[in-house]
Amino acid sequence: MINVTQTFLPPLDEYTLILNRAWQNKWITNRGELLVELEAKLAAYLEVEHFFVTTNGTLPLQIAIKALGITKEIITTPFSYVATTSSIVWENCTPVFVDIEEDTLTIDCSKMEAAITSNTEAILVTHVFGNPCDIEAITKLAKKHNLKVIYDAAHCFNVQYKGQSVFNYGDVSTVSFHSTKLFHTGEGGAMFMSDKSLFDKVYYHHNFGHHGREHFHGLGINAKASELQAAMGLAVLPYMDTIIEKRKQLVNVYEAALKKIDDIQLVKTREGATRNYSYMPVVFKDEDTLLRVKTALEKNAIVPRRYFYPSLNTLDYVHAKKAMPVSESISKRILCLPLYFELKEEEVNLILSIIIKTIQ
Repeated sequence: MINVTQTFLPPLDEYTLILNRAWQNKWITNRGELLVELEAKLAAYLEVEHFFVTTNGTLPLQIAIKALGITKEIITTPFSYVATTSSIVWENCTPVFVDIEEDTLTIDCSKMEAAITSNTEAILVTHVFGNPCDIEAITKLAKKHNLKVIYDAAHCFNVQYKGQSVFNYGDVSTVSFHSTKLFHTGEGGAMFMSDKSLFDKVYYHHNFGHHGREHFHGLGINAKASELQAAMGLAVLPYMDTIIEKRKQLVNVYEAALKKIDDIQLVKTREGATRNYSYMPVVFKDEDTLLRVKTALEKNAIVPRRYFYPSLNTLDYVHAKKAMPVSESISKRILCLPLYFELKEEEVNLILSIIIKTIQ
């Protein structure tokens, strides 16, 4: 079977060699030696400063909303994984959706200002498949209306925009280190802050509010990563350049064939951004074509994924529903094709042949 993704696993002996240090220290969580080392190595690799690793990629969104004191409306995208919207609702805030650009699939900044009300306090948007939003437009709008900016950068490991890490933009950026992601710690994530004072506040939030062993510095929750997660990250990190290069080669094979097909749309990368080749999304001309391709692939033991689907403005717990024509259309027509380190070029060619035969 060829799944849409497959977790990259480093050699087991390398992982256990690192993990053995936790056994020797008898220190499994609460910011042990391995986690501190992983954060230092990630800071150097990503060229970032104010950040820390978390136990998953969703809690950082919830913590960011809480730490920034947001309680009312948040401008957001309907085209993202459900965690983007669910985090807003979970924190008792109201998501206000703005439709997306048809080519980049990121939020359409030309439509954002019309959605701002006296209750709007923040912008929480997604860099889709690692493709950055129009950061300059968002920054300008946020300054004009005194809004906080949170970027859901779950897919953005190693992405740069205008010469620096995309994580350096916004008040807070978050990333996922889930096992399906480019870089992973099994389950995990991280959050990045634009300044030291905010970092200090958010840091307390992610550790129950602890300020030392016996004192507390405000409200907190538990979002700490364990040494087991850190060990996985330390074992995976040395392979990242190799992983990205292999995925790039496979994406090039996919795109060389798919761009010749008139009825298929590929995502446009924003100018000034690098790619990390984290996903292989394809937009078909209509949902019927997508379903026919999906069925044909599955008959050959190939499992793609409808991602992102559905458009988040249609979720049951979103009460003030409003049509988002572009997002709703794209979400019905987009399919992520298999892409992972151990995928073979001949398997990509098989997938392409099935797609082309089904469409034509």
